[in-house]
Amino acid sequence: FSILNSKYLKDQLGREIQFPFPPKKIISIVPSQTELLFDLGLESEIIGITKFCIHPKEKVKGKIKVGGTKNLNIEKIKSLNPDLIIANKEENEEQQIKELMKFFPVYISDIKTLNDAYEMIQQVGEVVDRKSEAEIIIEEIKSSFSNPKLNNCHPEHFDKLSASIIEGGNPKSSAYLIWNNPMMTIGSDTFIHAMLQAAGFKNVFANRNRYPETSVEEIKKLKPEFLLLSSEPFPFNQKHVDELQPQLSATKIMLVDGEMFSWYGSRLLKAPEYFFQLQKKYFTNQR
Repeated sequence: FSILNSKYLKDQLGREIQFPFPPKKIISIVPSQTELLFDLGLESEIIGITKFCIHPKEKVKGKIKVGGTKNLNIEKIKSLNPDLIIANKEENEEQQIKELMKFFPVYISDIKTLNDAYEMIQQVGEVVDRKSEAEIIIEEIKSSFSNPKLNNCHPEHFDKLSASIIEGGNPKSSAYLIWNNPMMTIGSDTFIHAMLQAAGFKNVFANRNRYPETSVEEIKKLKPEFLLLSSEPFPFNQKHVDELQPQLSATKIMLVDGEMFSWYGSRLLKAPEYFFQLQKKYFTNQR
């Protein structure tokens, strides 16, 4: 691309990337960031996405799929000749990203906290020439987390949630499972951990890193008030609740929407209302 029409910007790994500005052909290989790009108004600029990019449903159908987040079709990406690729340190495979870097500008996010998510949205907004739109999304998310009433959370729901962490109540001890066979949970250096805190939970595996394996026996010893079974990446369902509940009689098991705890793009706009509905359902009806 022409150096005259290019721009420089550092991504969340501190890498300075040079890219055509504004980019007209974008490939996103991270589902939550794909949704963000659509919400920034870039439907015509997005030329490729992964098979796991499922939101917004009506808009992703017509886009070319370039494989999975960790199993990209490099040759297909090369044939599309993108101006920019939007990736993530954790969700994408390092060697594949390094290969793509040889040919195309690659923006890489690295997100473990809500502030990291805000920074990513702001940076992506700058990269794709949607700075003001990104700032609006960030402000709406911040407002939603500081006051759920601003995020279509009905006032009566908010007022009833005396156990809410935002209301100053005590966080509920919890474990969050992302995988089964082997059973895997989340440590404190993950975005899910940060979202658990935002939702009013205290992670009993906070002293562990990343995604450690665990067991029913270990969870039983830690005695969390709640065990959250995520819908992704492993699709836990009611069958798993029925299998685990008799073994964990002191713990309330709930199925939760993994997107609300792990997607760090514009889906964050929906998270506070979802967390308050969880609190309404489970916190106010505790034994």
